[in-house]
Amino acid sequence: MNLNSKVTLLFAAVALGILVMLVAISLYAFRLFSINSSSAHVRTAAEVVRVHLTEAMIQGTIQHREQFLARLMEVQGLSVARVVRSPAVSQQFGDGLVRELPADEIERAVLADGRPRYELREVEGDTLFRGTIPFAATTEGTPNCLQCHNVPEGAVLGAVTMEMSITDLKERALLTVFGLVAVVALFTLLAVALVRRIMRPVGEAARDVEVAVQRALKGDFKSQISAYPDDEIGQIANDTNRLLSYLDGGLERITQRVSQLTGRSPLQDENKLEATIDMVNSLADASVFKQAIEEDETKAEIYDRFGQILSERFDVRSYSIYEASGAKQMMPIQVDGEAGAACRWCDPQILVRSEMCRAKRSGHPVDGLKQPGICYAFRPGDGQGHRHYCMPIIQSGSVGSVVQLVVPEQEAAHLIELTAFIHVYVREMAPVLEAKRLTETLRDSSLRDAMTGLNNRRFLEEYADTLIASARRRDISLAILVLDLDYFKVVNDTFGHDAGDAVLKALSGVLRQAVRASDMVIRFGGEEFLIVLQEATPEGAERVAENIRAAVEKLKVQVSGAVLQKTISIGLSMFPDDAETFWQAVKFADVALYRAKEQGRNRVVRFLPGMWEGHAESY
Repeated sequence: MNLNSKVTLLFAAVALGILVMLVAISLYAFRLFSINSSSAHVRTAAEVVRVHLTEAMIQGTIQHREQFLARLMEVQGLSVARVVRSPAVSQQFGDGLVRELPADEIERAVLADGRPRYELREVEGDTLFRGTIPFAATTEGTPNCLQCHNVPEGAVLGAVTMEMSITDLKERALLTVFGLVAVVALFTLLAVALVRRIMRPVGEAARDVEVAVQRALKGDFKSQISAYPDDEIGQIANDTNRLLSYLDGGLERITQRVSQLTGRSPLQDENKLEATIDMVNSLADASVFKQAIEEDETKAEIYDRFGQILSERFDVRSYSIYEASGAKQMMPIQVDGEAGAACRWCDPQILVRSEMCRAKRSGHPVDGLKQPGICYAFRPGDGQGHRHYCMPIIQSGSVGSVVQLVVPEQEAAHLIELTAFIHVYVREMAPVLEAKRLTETLRDSSLRDAMTGLNNRRFLEEYADTLIASARRRDISLAILVLDLDYFKVVNDTFGHDAGDAVLKALSGVLRQAVRASDMVIRFGGEEFLIVLQEATPEGAERVAENIRAAVEKLKVQVSGAVLQKTISIGLSMFPDDAETFWQAVKFADVALYRAKEQGRNRVVRFLPGMWEGHAESY
């Protein structure tokens, strides 16, 4: 029901209520008037009867009272006129005329208590008003009732009953009420019509505003309200149109700018306002995400936080994050939320031949949601029923990482709607990953020997505490080998530093091949190297050292038309068997190396406690 109908209905209901109240009050007033008027007529007629009977008694014509009552019946509307005596009068003068007898129940009640009685009754469609008026004996006035009647003063001498028809009066009252109702009803109809005419613009404006608001809730602010007269309603319509135009223009500009940032525009049948709000919220969340990852220490922490965003915010549970490792290799960082897991959704060949990965090769997103089978390297675990979307992360002009999203085929449409928002996070993450990569590269360069590619002494100093804590926690021994090329200065002096560098590079290769991946090979300085063997026994460490010595002895290095062969001396100590601290064990290994040099070089010497004597002061 619209506003116009509501106001009209309300006004009509009020008018009808007033009309009903007016009719009720009028009918009640006319009834009260009729009763009061009839009562007055009856009392007047009764007084006339009393006076006539009194005068007839005084004048001695009481025997003619029957004719008087008969003539009284000729009065228009009067149907009953009779007199009844009280028992005291009947006892003194005898029974009266026929018209005076017998007394009915009402008359007996009046004779008994001296109070008049009135009643209305319907008889065969005629409305009759009856009144029974008592006559009381009094000494006041003329004549004195007690002169003739032997009764005390105030005693009831008789009663006069008058009954008259008030049907004509009732009909005139009803006609008057109906006329009044007709006039009021006509006025009410005219008032309702006037109210509807006045309220019609208000109702139409309210309807137009409602339609505009409903469309605005759906993101459409292009509605315009029709022009209205130049009053408050017209002003509301004009202001509403201005507001809608302002909101539409503002939303359009915001949507365009947000679309530029997210790469996503609202769809044709999509709520533009809600879509823009979602995009703005995504940008804000991505900004918070960027602030968080900027404070992370490593790339692994960033990938872990991004994985949480995928699973918790976007409900993407199956995904892979790969990182480029060298020119042709890739390494899985996270797979389905598991760090360092094996390749699960792609052909494992992409790990050693990164050009197989379409995203890595092209540097563009690969949309397997809309184009299933576009990438031949995609290998879903169940063989079917899944689709994917891959996003490359560009770092320093090339693909540094690849994010792969995988969903069941029935969820592909939903992921298509989310990819623009996920791209925002990837875009915010890319420069931070690049900064972390550069930081790690810089840090790695400061901890690695540039010429040999081995870790340097600074690396050992920073990593030593971790290494010692791990050894104590696992209750294992560490073997420390200090190695030094024999007569290396001769090489530099004779063949130059380039030859010396070639020998050191070749030696580095021999050392790396001689130990396990868990062991550490460090260029300690100049031609001196240090090796830490984890979970080693003295016997096993000596075998490794001897193998290194033999391999170096056989090593031939081609330099400037000459072939160089060098030997190496190795000192060995055990931690914590030989020393309580790691660095003390390093000193003991160095002492053992010094003993190897003294004994003729090209040998392995195990540290013994007696070797420390005479060397303590030099350290």
